[in-house]
Amino acid sequence: MNILDLGDVQLNYREDGDPSGAPVVFANSLGTDLRLWDKVVPLLPEGLRIIRYDKRGHGLSSCPPAPYAMGALISDVERLMDALKVRDALFVGLSIGGMIAQGLAVKRPDLVRAVVLSNTAAKIGTVEMWQGRLDTLAQGGIEALADAVMERWFSKAFRATPELIAWRNMLVRMPAAGYGGCSAAISGTDFFASTSGLRLPVLGIAGSEDGSTPPDLVRETVDLVPGSKFHLIRGAGHLPCVEKPGEYAEVLSGFMREVGHV
Repeated sequence: MNILDLGDVQLNYREDGDPSGAPVVFANSLGTDLRLWDKVVPLLPEGLRIIRYDKRGHGLSSCPPAPYAMGALISDVERLMDALKVRDALFVGLSIGGMIAQGLAVKRPDLVRAVVLSNTAAKIGTVEMWQGRLDTLAQGGIEALADAVMERWFSKAFRATPELIAWRNMLVRMPAAGYGGCSAAISGTDFFASTSGLRLPVLGIAGSEDGSTPPDLVRETVDLVPGSKFHLIRGAGHLPCVEKPGEYAEVLSGFMREVGHV
């Protein structure tokens, strides 16, 4: 494991592939760590420099006091990429990771040459909805949210498999402050205006059974950027990279080839 000490936060990150290859940076969803991409990474083209990291409050990264601002989450990965001397990356963000991707592409176009917005949107939910979840979190901890989260994350078929318990455990074992801090960041974010100004290659990916960011919500955001592409993964929920890793990797690899990243 690798830890980058940024002073206010310590980020856990992992590098795979060719250190001199074209960089691909992955940003995870709320409640998951960098293992979210374990099934996809081995299926990608050879020769890439693949970078994954844990957001603040997630995985093996430190957990500063909540709440967090979206600007802080964007700054974290910005500083990570600067420290690793990454430029012109393909940035793949899922859910809150996709919000981070949108903000980073606007703030630092030198870092990002193409973006994959997976199961995400320019605005997710309402302030009232997120406050309700934060209230439940305060009263009952993450365990009180877990079953509802699993229903939004995964299709009914996947929820019937033994693998579900591993993802539920990943969620409930994370710090409540990390989950709540990032929930607050999502609650306060509306990127419609800034994302509509982006002019770079964008691929949107949605899951047909996604209970967090339904396909129409993802498409609405992707359509803000002229020339963007959209792909629907049928039979998958909020984390299609877990349920349908083969199709996810195929679509991602095709986009890399289209934009000349491989």
